[in-house]
Amino acid sequence: QSKHQPHRRGEYNVYSTFQSHEPEFDYLKSLEIEEKINKIRWLPQQNAAYFLLSTNDKTVKLWKVSERDKRPEGYNLKDEDGRLRDPSMITMLRVPVLRPMDLMVEATPRRVFANAHTYHINSISVNSDYETYMSADDLRINLWNFEITNQSFNIVDIKPANMEELTEVITAAEFHPHHCNTFVYSSSKGTIRLCDMRTAALCDRHAKFFEEPEDPSNRSFFSEIISSISDVKFSHSGRYIMTRDYLTVKVWDLNMENRPIETYQVHDYLRSKLCSLYENDCIFDKFECVWSVIMTGSYNNFFRMFDRNTKRDVTLEASRENSKPRAILKPRKVCVGGKRRKDEISVDSLDFSKKILHTAWHPSENIIAVAATNNLYIFQDKVN
Repeated sequence: QSKHQPHRRGEYNVYSTFQSHEPEFDYLKSLEIEEKINKIRWLPQQNAAYFLLSTNDKTVKLWKVSERDKRPEGYNLKDEDGRLRDPSMITMLRVPVLRPMDLMVEATPRRVFANAHTYHINSISVNSDYETYMSADDLRINLWNFEITNQSFNIVDIKPANMEELTEVITAAEFHPHHCNTFVYSSSKGTIRLCDMRTAALCDRHAKFFEEPEDPSNRSFFSEIISSISDVKFSHSGRYIMTRDYLTVKVWDLNMENRPIETYQVHDYLRSKLCSLYENDCIFDKFECVWSVIMTGSYNNFFRMFDRNTKRDVTLEASRENSKPRAILKPRKVCVGGKRRKDEISVDSLDFSKKILHTAWHPSENIIAVAATNNLYIFQDKVN
């Protein structure tokens, strides 16, 4: 980087690509287990290597991603191509040396945590003690130690004795960012439960229960479906919880259980489209949400941002046209009925196959990553 060139951020290249999971088959249940990854969680970096957890529907893996730019040469019992040498032909003792080589990034599976979930895993969360993590499926949450792969502790179990009495499932779970004994999980009924592992080994009784009373005037066939929470996140301070359901993002104060302190409409213009969204299964899409400025995805490759301080919100689009160097993202607006302005898009022309389910903030800079179908877009604040 020269003195005359400004520092350019937000330029990313592929660092490493590796296969995390392979397709499997459960012969006992005649069930095919996809290799599709449901969640990835990074562990704090302790040295030059990176560690991450990845999970498909049944198995969690701990991966180590490390760099190698030197290779040993001069083994006594092996040739340079790796073949074993005849010991009788060795006449002198050599000291192996390290030679420079092209940089190579290696991904190594360090732990495999399997055979603990009957149902599909939807969440993994690393604890603040960095010794344990939890994995959640539709009906149970398990606590694991990173060093022990053959045993986990069941800390939540909502499976009824009779499965016909099942009324809700677990949709997401996360540990508190600072208190290693506290975690939350959300349900398909739109409720959030805060649990304290100090009270009992099995957290079948919650410490706090967050639920917003339903407005009878808004009651419809789709009410229960759209109230299902698809993601739950603690704020960085741990004081607030953010949840995402189908139409809204809600912010909850841990000290107030009866209603959220803030509600943000993500795409309220879709209320009139719920019937068709139900028919094409889009109503079951699971959108994530992330903190800093609140960010979450929508359809037509749109994503929404809400500033809690200024109460301003904006709709932006992730597309190839907007990803050109120095291109500026322009706010987009969706028109519902009536006359449509030139810069607006009609709700009837939204493409529901283009959806943004995953977004992420850079941990320290104004850079965001947005996953739109099979594309990853990276945007940064304006640099002069």
